[in-house]
Amino acid sequence: MPTDSMKILPALTFTATADITFSAAADGQSAPLPRFKMVAYTGGAMRVAGWRAPVVIDLAGLAVPSQARPIRFGHDPLSGVGHTDAIRVEAGQLVATGVISRDTPAAKEVVASSRNGFPWQASVGASVEEFEFIKDNQKATVNGQEITGPVNVVRKATLGEISFVDLGADGRTSASIAARLHKEPSVMADESNPTPTPSATPPVTGTEQTPEQIRAAALAETARIDAIRKVCGGKHTSIEAQAIRDGWDATRTELEVLRASRPKIPFVQTPDTSVTTEVLEAACFQSAKLEGIEKVCSEQAMDVAAKRFNGGLGLQELLFEAAIANGYTGRTFRDSRRVLEAAFGRGIEAGMTTIDVGGILSNVANKFLLEGFFSVERVWRNICAVRNVNDFKTVTSYRLIGKDQYEEIGAGGEIKHGTLGEETYTNKASTYALMLSIDRRDIINDDLGAITTVPRKLGRGSGLKINDVFWTAFLNNAAFFSAGNKNFVTGADTALGIDGLTKVEQAFMDLVDSDGKPTGVMPSIMLVPTALSAMGTQLYKSVELRDTTANTKFPVANPHQGKFRIEVSRYLANAIYTGNSAKAWYLLADPNDLPVIEVAFLDGKEAPTVESSEADFNMLGIRMRGYHDFGVNLQDPRGGVKSKGEV
Repeated sequence: MPTDSMKILPALTFTATADITFSAAADGQSAPLPRFKMVAYTGGAMRVAGWRAPVVIDLAGLAVPSQARPIRFGHDPLSGVGHTDAIRVEAGQLVATGVISRDTPAAKEVVASSRNGFPWQASVGASVEEFEFIKDNQKATVNGQEITGPVNVVRKATLGEISFVDLGADGRTSASIAARLHKEPSVMADESNPTPTPSATPPVTGTEQTPEQIRAAALAETARIDAIRKVCGGKHTSIEAQAIRDGWDATRTELEVLRASRPKIPFVQTPDTSVTTEVLEAACFQSAKLEGIEKVCSEQAMDVAAKRFNGGLGLQELLFEAAIANGYTGRTFRDSRRVLEAAFGRGIEAGMTTIDVGGILSNVANKFLLEGFFSVERVWRNICAVRNVNDFKTVTSYRLIGKDQYEEIGAGGEIKHGTLGEETYTNKASTYALMLSIDRRDIINDDLGAITTVPRKLGRGSGLKINDVFWTAFLNNAAFFSAGNKNFVTGADTALGIDGLTKVEQAFMDLVDSDGKPTGVMPSIMLVPTALSAMGTQLYKSVELRDTTANTKFPVANPHQGKFRIEVSRYLANAIYTGNSAKAWYLLADPNDLPVIEVAFLDGKEAPTVESSEADFNMLGIRMRGYHDFGVNLQDPRGGVKSKGEV
């Protein structure tokens, strides 16, 4: 939807030939209206104001609202000339016929100038609804003609009006009006003088004129000159001289005087402001088919991007559009080094940079970075505590324990002081990063997928790294989950099942603080490897379990149904990690109550960051780097119990 800050696609005007025929009146009848026939568009490429590349109208997609379309002078709604009665496409050309039906000064000028042999052209106005950009050296067939890019092919447009002009967009075209008078000279009524005035030069009949005819011609010429001088008023001498010399009538002279009296508006060439940073970002998202694009782009930006790029913006075109907006004056992508410099704002005068392509690439890349980051397993996030840190220094967490029970107040009302011991746990954030590049081949191949594939890889790499660091710390837990800490259960009855879960739950509930008192924390999460996923899900969801292994038994009620949320991780049994096991499993507290492990993020940023820039001088391309600041460490052993899972 257009707004004041957006530029609508410029309308089209295109020209071709026009013929107008006049017929004399039969005896006792009014003269028929002059008719015209126009080849309104020849089907080829044109240079049109507001469009960088030439424009071709696909006549197959041109909508004609009705056969009766207005005919104007110079596209001015106040200067009507007539109307069409038939519009059709013939042999790849747009043809229109109609009548000059308006009684206006503009209509009179067209008719009068046509009689004088002026070569009018016809200019057709159309509104653009959909177009396709044919890139440099690519070809397409439109209107039966083969065209070579760069060129804009308007696939859908609506015909508005047709105007007579003295010069149109298509230099190959022309317009003329042929007058055929069979009996009497035609007359034109001037609006300021309702009395018909004979034309300046009577027709030659092939016989010598009579004295009466000569006197009438002289009288008419004198009247014409007087009328011209009266209109010019001694102020427009050049128009007066041309009017007398070229046989203009008073109407034509008055129109030229009005034109000359209009204030001259200086021509100002303004840059195309329809392509903005937001529009280019929206076009990138549309090309990459990002889900939920409406959440990150405005409706106006998406609308302009869809019309301007038709959902198909390439990497090369993105850089070229940014370079042009920043002042690049080249017409092709051949000098890719200069295009890259201009796109990133290098080599441009201060204040001239309007589009930050580095920012666009970073914003677009961040969306796909998150897709890659969230595409890998994230069980770690469901079993850990998260804290924010401001720097890379070691941070310490304190657990306050000791004599924290209330004491009875004595007769004097004195409140006794409790004693608090301190247990500490540490963590520290580190930086993990990777850099990838979009090289010159990707740019030349116009591969927009590069700016989506590369950040996806960076995001996935970050997700894999945080998993690697997290599970390395979690599984290396021989000293953390131990008999000394009373949070490690072994034996033949510790396999995951009703009996094993009952035993581990009891061990968790029996955990005590350093004063020997119950921790008061309840178990919440059952963490299992993939081999125990089915049994864990049964224990969580099933009301009863059936046992038919030895002798057929009755169903056994499941006392643990709905107690502990099941979390399954493929890392627990992976042979790469120290402490892995396909049988061991864990019962953990809610990490908000008492975490066994903690992840610290710098400035609270749980997702990685991606940045883009032009590559160094020794490499032609674009660099993207992703980095993530986090740290992982085990915390309180009383937050969970490990079962060895022996059978």
